Amino acid sequence: MLNLETHQVFTSRDVIFHETILPYKHVSNNTGSVLFPLTDPHIIYYDEQQPAASTESHDQSLTPSLSRTENSSESTLLPVRRSSRLHKTPSYLTEYVCSNVLTQSSDIQTSHCSNTITSFCCNATSHASFNITSNDISQSPVCYSEPNSYEEAASKPEWQEAMQKEFEALRANNTWELVALPKGKKPISCKWVYKIKYKADGSLERCKARLVVRGFTQKEGVDYTETFSPVVKMTTIRSLIAVAVKKHWPIYQMDVNNAFLHGDLHEDIYMKPPQGLPVSSGNIVCKLKKSLYGLKQASRQWYAKLSDTLRSVGFQHSQNDYSLFCKQQDSCSLFVVVYVDDIIVTGNDPDEINTLKVFLDNKFRIKDLGELNYFLGMEVTKFPNGVALTQKKFAADLIKEFHCDRLPPTNCPLGPLCKSADEADLFADVTTYRKLVGKLNYLTNTRPDIAFSVQYLSQFLQAPTKSQWTATLHTLRYIKRDPSQGLFFNNSHDFNLTAYCDSDWAQCPCTRRSVSGYFIMLGGSPLSWKSKKQPTIALSSAEAEYRSMRTVTAELSWLTRLLSELQAPSILPVPLKCDSQAAIYIAKNPVFHERTKHIELDCHFVRTKLHEGLISVSYTKTTDQLADMFTKPLPGPQHHYLLCKLGVSSGSPSNLRGGVDS
Repeated sequence: MLNLETHQVFTSRDVIFHETILPYKHVSNNTGSVLFPLTDPHIIYYDEQQPAASTESHDQSLTPSLSRTENSSESTLLPVRRSSRLHKTPSYLTEYVCSNVLTQSSDIQTSHCSNTITSFCCNATSHASFNITSNDISQSPVCYSEPNSYEEAASKPEWQEAMQKEFEALRANNTWELVALPKGKKPISCKWVYKIKYKADGSLERCKARLVVRGFTQKEGVDYTETFSPVVKMTTIRSLIAVAVKKHWPIYQMDVNNAFLHGDLHEDIYMKPPQGLPVSSGNIVCKLKKSLYGLKQASRQWYAKLSDTLRSVGFQHSQNDYSLFCKQQDSCSLFVVVYVDDIIVTGNDPDEINTLKVFLDNKFRIKDLGELNYFLGMEVTKFPNGVALTQKKFAADLIKEFHCDRLPPTNCPLGPLCKSADEADLFADVTTYRKLVGKLNYLTNTRPDIAFSVQYLSQFLQAPTKSQWTATLHTLRYIKRDPSQGLFFNNSHDFNLTAYCDSDWAQCPCTRRSVSGYFIMLGGSPLSWKSKKQPTIALSSAEAEYRSMRTVTAELSWLTRLLSELQAPSILPVPLKCDSQAAIYIAKNPVFHERTKHIELDCHFVRTKLHEGLISVSYTKTTDQLADMFTKPLPGPQHHYLLCKLGVSSGSPSNLRGGVDS
């Protein structure tokens, strides 16, 4: 607030704004001293030498709190209490330029807009005079905000261009036809969704506008039936990359432009005309001929369209992953992996790969992204001796988002487990806890070392306590120790599978259920791992270990079939390492007694696979059991000792190691 008599600035929490009164409406900046010494032309300057008559008539109309904050002498101003609390910018504003016009402190700091782009973000009055082209978008700093409404987007050239491109794609695809709304039919509404797309290095790629149907208004059995659509498993992606690297196959990635718009609809669906589309009358609606984003069946129809297209040129569904397509013709082998609209293509014939690219481009207008480098948030880096798969950007953003960038790192992903939960000391912000655990869960796609931590923290999503929130931040601080850590797939010709399984008996203090863990490698390249609590209570450590053995055997049964389809040499039996002599004896000896009769199904399954030659069970010491870190929190030295053997990369991929040197 500005005291019009003393021309002093003070802070008040009780303010009344008189919109019709402005004492210094006509101010000259040429005389007198300036209260706010800023050079920004959008700041109003007040003159201390303005005639007092212009203020006397309005002194009585000032806010009552103004008179209460002054002493009777009017020459002394009460000091204003300043909060000592540290203020941080909200995480959702980290990508924007904020609060650079005026920052209040003991001395009023000056901050100037350095260029037109920053002025556009900070000064509302400059919006009308700001012009931008698509070239400016790719070269400018990241300072654009995503509009919240169509009216806001329509006033900005870069979003106008994005919506125009979307309309052109819809028209070219013959997505709808304008018809009169039939009697008894009710059209569904739609809206514009705006998103800023970024590159792998965090720079701005483009502004994207998408027309989305409000599919929640659809009725099952009327305008949709089935909605399920498969996506490829992460283990399949890792297996394909590992085999391609060992066979020295090129790996390419593609993105389908407006993927969901290509799906054919079998139901009659009517949509209200979107904003920006002129219609002749109020009864005219859009009858959808192709699917749109937001429809219940959109993803299913797109997958069906792509599947039919690939089958028409000789591809077949994999029997082990329905989103993996294989083509075997003479000596040519091609493989296509589909995750919604993101596609990976590899094989031993580069000419056939180029032919497939041209074919898909003619059908769907694909975007050829070249060799695999950034897929589903995972960064792929090539080295002379193999390929590294990391989530460095995702991990760095996660550390910054939850304000762990100033906290010290830790040596292990999880501290000692709490023996009992403190029900009275609940963590207030449950949404933040779930958000962080969910993102950590996605990080386990390239970080097997945090699998047990995420499994443990996921058990408390319903009502987390403060101690469990502290444990979650502990895991995040461990990631901070080396955000670039990830998987390394070597290019050696070793195709030997090796599996490890372990269990921690009665690990959970509340339910006394055990935790199973396994880890599978292909010639030193990590493929599959899991840490999971067993569904029932094990009556002995041998039973818990045997159930873990059954879990990894089932995974090996599927994985060997998948690798066979990928043309990896089949080397059987697969060595299965276990540190429980009792579980090994149960597997090898067909004897049932009181210790094993309650786990008869597991016994039959493992023994059958052992007799078929799928696995060969052998003993390994607990200190060399790689799956040990998937069943319990380990101390720092033992954790890093096992981490060095998992096939992860950090720093120089030519030297496989874990988060720190052993």
